[in-house]
Amino acid sequence: MTLPRLTLEKIAVRFGGLIAVRDLSLSLAPGEIRGLIGPNGAGKTTAVNAISGVVPIEQGRIFLDGDDVSGLAPHELSRKGIARTFQHVEAFGDMTVLENVMIGVARHAPVSLWSAAVGTPFARRTELAYRKDALDILKLFELEGYQDTVASELPFGLLKRMDLARALASRPKILLLDEPTSGMSESEADRAIQAVRRLAEQFSMTLLVIEHNMRVMMALADVVTVMQQGAVIAEGTPHEIQNDPVVIAAYLGDEDADA
Repeated sequence: MTLPRLTLEKIAVRFGGLIAVRDLSLSLAPGEIRGLIGPNGAGKTTAVNAISGVVPIEQGRIFLDGDDVSGLAPHELSRKGIARTFQHVEAFGDMTVLENVMIGVARHAPVSLWSAAVGTPFARRTELAYRKDALDILKLFELEGYQDTVASELPFGLLKRMDLARALASRPKILLLDEPTSGMSESEADRAIQAVRRLAEQFSMTLLVIEHNMRVMMALADVVTVMQQGAVIAEGTPHEIQNDPVVIAAYLGDEDADA
């Protein structure tokens, strides 16, 4: 029997007197694309922050491939194969698009870019392999025409595509995506979805995706989990979630800032 790639067992996160996440349990299979939706303030980003070690959990446990990783620091979780993107892109602004994506490639490769820069024959071959890998991923995201553009000069929509390409290039076991298509046009978002799906399937990556664009979510996710007030209120296929009266009701009324 295949172990779940990621398991959350009744995790809770509290900020002072506010319980942002309560008794959250999830189980994601290897290669699954799981959507995480809910009204603003539902606790979606807090849940992702807890999984990536950015905020501590007050109770519960988090497992990666059956190993308890609860309480590990973000850099320790990164080494174990958990990566994430943020709503606001954190790019190396003075480096080119290609160089940014090559950094993603180097995260899963045996030789660092610094070692490659030393100039041994093996290092040079490795650097060329990194470059080819990065170029292949840029083509999937239709960014090859921007490979020599400095990242700080990109408009936001292209910057988000580059951020996605870099995150997927690192080939993590788990990739946590927070609003991956925000700032993109509808056509850009469609192309990004296709590229994300292709790479996730190719490398059996498990994705947990927060996305407010329901059209995007329904096209991307295998399973959708719905949160409200820090807890799960529904889970099912995109079609089931679209027609769930509890979910429809959760999206009515005023929305506050996300937690």
